[in-house]
Amino acid sequence: MKKIACFCIPAHGHTNPMLPVIAELVKRGNIVRFYSFDEFSEKIKATGATFISVDRFLPELSEGEMERLKSISTTEMTIQAIRTTCGMNDFLDEQFKDFQPDVVYTDSVCFWGKLAAWKYHVPMVVSTSTFAFNQMSSQYMKYSLSEMTDMIFGLPKISKELKTLKPYGYHVKNALALVQSDNETDSVVYTTERFQPYAESFSDHYLFAGPSVFSKANPAKDTKRPLIYIAMGTIINDRPDLYEKCISALKSLTVDVVISCGRMFDQSSLGKLPDNISIYPYVDQLELLSKASVFIMHCGMNSVSESLYMATPMVLYPQTGEQQAVARRVTEMGAGILLTDDGVDGIRTAVEEILRNKNYVKAAEACSSDFRSSSGVVGAAEFIENAPHTSDGVDILKELNAANGKFQICYWLIVCVVMFLFGMFVRDWTKVWIIGVLAGILAYPIGNVRQKKYYDKLIERYNK
Repeated sequence: MKKIACFCIPAHGHTNPMLPVIAELVKRGNIVRFYSFDEFSEKIKATGATFISVDRFLPELSEGEMERLKSISTTEMTIQAIRTTCGMNDFLDEQFKDFQPDVVYTDSVCFWGKLAAWKYHVPMVVSTSTFAFNQMSSQYMKYSLSEMTDMIFGLPKISKELKTLKPYGYHVKNALALVQSDNETDSVVYTTERFQPYAESFSDHYLFAGPSVFSKANPAKDTKRPLIYIAMGTIINDRPDLYEKCISALKSLTVDVVISCGRMFDQSSLGKLPDNISIYPYVDQLELLSKASVFIMHCGMNSVSESLYMATPMVLYPQTGEQQAVARRVTEMGAGILLTDDGVDGIRTAVEEILRNKNYVKAAEACSSDFRSSSGVVGAAEFIENAPHTSDGVDILKELNAANGKFQICYWLIVCVVMFLFGMFVRDWTKVWIIGVLAGILAYPIGNVRQKKYYDKLIERYNK
């Protein structure tokens, strides 16, 4: 029996995967406390864990801060997470002294959970609700201009805010150190090695457990009257424009359509719906996906996992860089279509293509089989109980980074030689800087190509 302290940010997509694991931990006789927020209290209590509210530690937000959070500003989310950590410090001091947990099970972006584990020297297992990201798998991320701008201009603000952690005994170099995946930290990832990009680059400190779900139901599709399910997650779901286009695209097809719009959306704004279309603030998503033939969705990792678990192919409409990465992987597996045209005709064409081409269903069924054969919540619970873990395997990233360092030295030595020879033979030293600038611009893409080739060689070597 272990005493386990659990932490998560106030987000359904991060909390939900932890719940089946916590239920299993409780079932196995462990004492579990979940420090979370009131909107999740009933779900947490249903697992058998003790729910402890931390709502009072959330900072009061200005209208501007609230708007930036709604727009998924990485800068704003990081700042508010730091402020929440500071506000929670005294409370966690008391809790850790009283409870004395054996393990901390915390979401990967929950700063207060991670920092408390480090501060009190308690073994930590990180809950990773999306892909595990390192220097290889992060290549799947595709940020929009607004996301890039937010991150670049937000760095000074984040750096300033990080300094407020120091008086509380939290010493953090940068925000990246708090959120990045590394090969030394025990982590549970809710997907399989087959679905995880560059899975070989992660050490055996990582458990790819597969989707964390309560349901064990099998898919039960009605091919005579296909069901189209539409949902945009719990954050960016106020999308009347998209719902209207989906309604226009699908109302004339011989299909049934269910839209899950979230509790805050005004359903009446869509007017009278066609007979084959229904809209609800909330549905049992797993149950619906077990019957659905197509899922039009935002590419949140949990929703994608549930869709593939129920062998449902997808029309992919990602809204963030992280969702772009998930969408890319789904298309690589052949289980979905990326919606490049979000107009009425584009939506209809994508849905009809999936209904017509059975290869999408076959690919989704292959993913479902892979997911269902994984260790699941039982494997995740065992992994948490046995933390901390030691690694006996090979850390490919260490070898890769060593090679990258050598490449960078050689590259810039060659550049310096070229610059010197140019100056000597052309006899115009005023233009030598152009070569340096070009070399700097080309360094990143050339380095990435070389890194990928060397990575493939390493994988080939170790597979032998």
